[in-house]
Amino acid sequence: MEHLNELNPPQREAATYITGPLLIIAGAGAGKTKTITHRILHLIEQGVPAEAILAITFTNKAAKEMRDRVGIMLNKNGNQFPGARSIPFMSTFHSLGVYILRAHGQILGLDRYFSIYDKSESLSKIKQAVHELGIDDKRYEPKKIMGAISKLKGDSVDITSFSKNSHSEFYQSIVAKTWLKYEEILKQEKALDFDDLLLKTAELFAKNPDILEIYQDRWKYIHIDEYQDTNTIQYDLTTLLAKKHNNLCVVGDIDQSIYSWRGADYKNILNFEKDYPKAKVVLLEQNYRSTQTILTAANEVIKKNKNRREKKLFTENQAGEKITLYSGFSEQDEGRYIAETCSELIQKGVEAEDIAVLYRANFQSRVLEELFLRTGVPYQVLGTRFYDRKEIKDLLSFIKASLNPQDKESIKRIINIPPRGIGQVTLKKIFAGQSEELPPKMIDKLTSFRNLLGRINKKSETAKASELVKYIIEETGIAGNLQKGDEEGLERLENLKEFASLAVRYDELPIEEGIMQLVTDASLVSDQDSLIGNTQNRPTGVRLMTVHASKGLEFKYVFISGLEQDLFPHRAMGNDDKRDDEEERRLFYVAVTRAKEKLFLTYAQMRTIFGSRQMTMPSEFIFDIDESLFESNPEESMSETTNYIDF
Repeated sequence: MEHLNELNPPQREAATYITGPLLIIAGAGAGKTKTITHRILHLIEQGVPAEAILAITFTNKAAKEMRDRVGIMLNKNGNQFPGARSIPFMSTFHSLGVYILRAHGQILGLDRYFSIYDKSESLSKIKQAVHELGIDDKRYEPKKIMGAISKLKGDSVDITSFSKNSHSEFYQSIVAKTWLKYEEILKQEKALDFDDLLLKTAELFAKNPDILEIYQDRWKYIHIDEYQDTNTIQYDLTTLLAKKHNNLCVVGDIDQSIYSWRGADYKNILNFEKDYPKAKVVLLEQNYRSTQTILTAANEVIKKNKNRREKKLFTENQAGEKITLYSGFSEQDEGRYIAETCSELIQKGVEAEDIAVLYRANFQSRVLEELFLRTGVPYQVLGTRFYDRKEIKDLLSFIKASLNPQDKESIKRIINIPPRGIGQVTLKKIFAGQSEELPPKMIDKLTSFRNLLGRINKKSETAKASELVKYIIEETGIAGNLQKGDEEGLERLENLKEFASLAVRYDELPIEEGIMQLVTDASLVSDQDSLIGNTQNRPTGVRLMTVHASKGLEFKYVFISGLEQDLFPHRAMGNDDKRDDEEERRLFYVAVTRAKEKLFLTYAQMRTIFGSRQMTMPSEFIFDIDESLFESNPEESMSETTNYIDF
């Protein structure tokens, strides 16, 4: 039990409370991952088999960090723990869904090798459904229909129940018709979308109580991280899995609930004590990340929210530097100040990767990038995921199409890679089952393509994940084609080789399992996972990202830009009804608590919006912070204009 000495009293209390429901309210930087991992270690120390423990978090990055920490601790102390034969099951909700559906989905008519469609692939299928139904896609945008369907699935609503109640409004009937056709298309192509991974798992449990009981008996101790970010379907799955043994530990912070727009419901954590009246509650308020100045500012901002549980972050760190407030004349002036200040920090020895510039809306990145380029400061915009690169998606599509010949999205993507001269008309005939009507030369090309997929499928039966990736790169002709190209082609080839290196981590698994896990993880990777980038040629530079994307990350120096009314807090197109004031305040709280050593707040007195220059007002959030925390009186700073004017 020596490992418990590393914990502060509240952390230790949470780690050693192992029977019954437990709610851990963990403030930003309060060591929640450390607490969970030590709790898991303590469970194993008490004789609980590792196989009986489940831990769920929201990103692959967080799940891997937790898995690695527990693995290291078990290796270090393994001889003391009789239950340490393996590492507990740790994953995201969606990975958990894939795991269960791969094992039992056949009961629902799912193929073991079902494909997982990402948002772009799902949108393609929604567009196909709209077209086949003859719906006007200008009047009823496929993207909005897809968003409505995704929201319904997250709310634990299936197509059958929705169709029964969709006749009262015309738009609902359009959504219902499209959804029904969309489901038919997915079924034909043996595919699931992202939301189906949870909805189908819940359906499996509802229709097969015996299968639910298997997992209830397997995972007697359940941990859910970021519980404030759970939606209805995730809440339902958690409740089902924990119902038999009631050993449910949830960790979260209402003050960091910022995802209501994608279905998250902070009431899940707010109502935990109602759901589990005998629950133990532990507050983690000691912050190990930030200076006291930063924490005091964060506390003052968030205390205005009413829908929260009272807590106050504190630290034993030094008070640290005061907050810098900069008032720019324009967004160009604001961007220039940020870029030049970053340049000065880097010249003083600060690593560029230790600096982050956060903004409320994606459009703000354009001016910032422009000024960073002009100033010569290296930067990286978080958002382009490694797995979203064309060449990576192409390679994954070869694997998916070889395992699932009904995956039309993957086939459509790769049938002309490298170029084979197969056009859209030919493709339509192939998908319509009219291949025999094609000209002989085209039939030869199609046969060659199908034989290629057959060879990849055959190779997948004997080759480890990394070997299969290398085989596809060479056998498909992708390597030779890219080698003939320009510098961009060679860079893409390097990315493919990097993907082969990444695949090595799956070689330890049984062959079939390793390949399927590689494809699954690539499908479920989150935006934050892209920050890791290429492991051999990792992107460097100041990090530019939205506040939403920054959650879970930390940086020594943080700039929060665009602190103007209607921008942050954000008002969609000037519409108050579209804004949740408390969530906007939580979002600013998250932004502030990303900073470890120094916080910069900036805004522009004038900003160009929709082509016209408009005067702005400083954000109300600035006035929530006591002026003593700023380097100078913020009222004075706001009354002064800079000499830099950029028309």
